Amino acid sequence: MSTHITKYAAMLAVIISLTACSNMNDRQQKMVSGAAIGTGVGAVGAAATGGCVTCGALIGAGVGTAAGAIVK
Repeated sequence: MSTHITKYAAMLAVIISLTACSNMNDRQQKMVSGAAIGTGVGAVGAAATGGCVTCGALIGAGVGTAAGAIVK
């Protein structure tokens, strides 16, 4: 039963997060894209070097968000 609740909660979180992106300006979209790309690159880089994958993903997300905010 708890797996069904977890699955539905995850689906609800995805639906809510997708609807939140509909009215974003260009800068906000770049920040979200930078965060997503940075998360992936950070996680893969940390996994490839044997480091903490979660730490790499968090650092990558922060750097990607900052880069998205700076880029015009």
